[in-house]
Amino acid sequence: MGNFIGHKMIIDSFKKRVDLGEISHAHIIVGPNGIGKSNLANKFARNILGKLEEKEYIDIINYRCKKASFGVDDVREIVEEINKKPFEGDKKVIIIYDGNKLTVQAQNALLKTIEEPPKGVFIILLCESLELILDTIKSRCQIYKLSPLNKEEIRVYLDNINNSDFTEEEINAAIAYSEGVPGRAEAFLKDSSLKELRNILEELLYLIIKSNSIELLDFETKIVAFKDKKEDILNILASFIRDIIVYKEIDDVNGIINGDKVESIKKLAIEMSYKKLNNIIDKIGEARKSLLSNSNFQLTIRVMLIGFMEV
Repeated sequence: MGNFIGHKMIIDSFKKRVDLGEISHAHIIVGPNGIGKSNLANKFARNILGKLEEKEYIDIINYRCKKASFGVDDVREIVEEINKKPFEGDKKVIIIYDGNKLTVQAQNALLKTIEEPPKGVFIILLCESLELILDTIKSRCQIYKLSPLNKEEIRVYLDNINNSDFTEEEINAAIAYSEGVPGRAEAFLKDSSLKELRNILEELLYLIIKSNSIELLDFETKIVAFKDKKEDILNILASFIRDIIVYKEIDDVNGIINGDKVESIKKLAIEMSYKKLNNIIDKIGEARKSLLSNSNFQLTIRVMLIGFMEV
């Protein structure tokens, strides 16, 4: 199925079922953004059609959500396409992106088609999480959960995207930042603001140790400047805290995700108590919930920073 890094067992299993003619007509690929869902879905689709060349095919139809959610009208359009005959052969594949944006009503509208699609039609649904997907949909699909890649696989991925302009230190930082998600590693190398954000959040942890509330609240401005990277802010902070806890528990750098920040992790592990670290984790979690409910970003960050001072 072509050169694809990671997820070998999933790819081999899928190809085997295609070769045996035992492929399911409906599939769900689950994983975080950047893990490779789109590439894998297209590889699956080409394999179903018996095509080897990596190019666009008229019988691989891609549907992406252009709005905040997929509604019933959007699903009707998809179903209409599903009921059309293939153009080139006897099979066609429908790939639906942003599956978590399907409303309950839209999923119910899609259910009958997933249960009994026309002969030769295969449906692949991509989503970040299964939580918002109805059980009735999940029970009728073959599910593939994509796990994070290991550090060696991420390095191979970066080698394949021409990273010759970056230093070894930058590549190691990208691997650390990715947490096993290749798209995140690539984004880190291409977006210098992510490197800056990571350094700023490292600085924030040292400020928490100092317990200077005035300095900490002044830090709010630095973080709010990255309002377009809300999720990255919380993910980076959480990964640092995770590493500090791991190092405190096992006194071994091998378990640390942020391998390029080992010295900082060691220092912070000495200075921060488990109580303080658990408090930070709680406050990060509360900030996530606030942002999911569309709370004001600056207020959310301010509340989080005040919370960091409570222990």
